[in-house]
Amino acid sequence: MKQKVFFFIFSILFFLETNAQCAMCRAVLESEDGLVTAEGVNDGIVYLMAIPYIMVGGIAFFIYRKFSSTKAE
Repeated sequence: MKQKVFFFIFSILFFLETNAQCAMCRAVLESEDGLVTAEGVNDGIVYLMAIPYIMVGGIAFFIYRKFSSTKAE
């Protein structure tokens, strides 16, 4: 039971922190005239989005290769 409560509290605090970060990014992007910062934020989002997909794809590939080589033998 303590683990569930701890996880719930941690999730709420983590969620609140991410909302604050998004508001800060939006405020910076809206206040700046140039597009340099916006392009940098967009590149960062793509980078952060791509890494988990590459990792999951790599793990799936190794699992597929492991099971396909077992069937071939």
